[in-house]
Amino acid sequence: MLMPKKTKFRKVQKGTMRGRSKGARTLEFGEYGLQAVEPVRLTAQQIEAIRVTVTRKLKKVGKFFLRVFPDKPVTKKPAETRMGKGKGNPEVWVSVVKRERIICELAGLTEVEAREIFKAASYKLPMKTRFVKKEAAATAQPQ
Repeated sequence: MLMPKKTKFRKVQKGTMRGRSKGARTLEFGEYGLQAVEPVRLTAQQIEAIRVTVTRKLKKVGKFFLRVFPDKPVTKKPAETRMGKGKGNPEVWVSVVKRERIICELAGLTEVEAREIFKAASYKLPMKTRFVKKEAAATAQPQ
């Protein structure tokens, strides 16, 4: 599972998922991408499920880029525990994905193949996603 090697604090506050993603809203590495339409907390297990699905379908053709990393611990209190007595222990690692964030990218494939792979990957996600492709006009900007 994905998780950071070391963090400054063991437990963090919940935070907010409102608004659009601050970064990672454009395609940087590949020609096609999977973009989040709604905010969600992706767990390390869900990210791993996407990675396994995409790499199985790629079959040594094309390149896969994962743009999310679970760097936030989520705590949980043990079952049948009374209220109070402090915060629970870290149980899962999540990545906060806001609207319009690119989750993963593909390069070196046709559009039809990329759509098929991302459709299979989107079934593993607990949110609505959209297929995006790099525009030729957007890359050729005048300087």
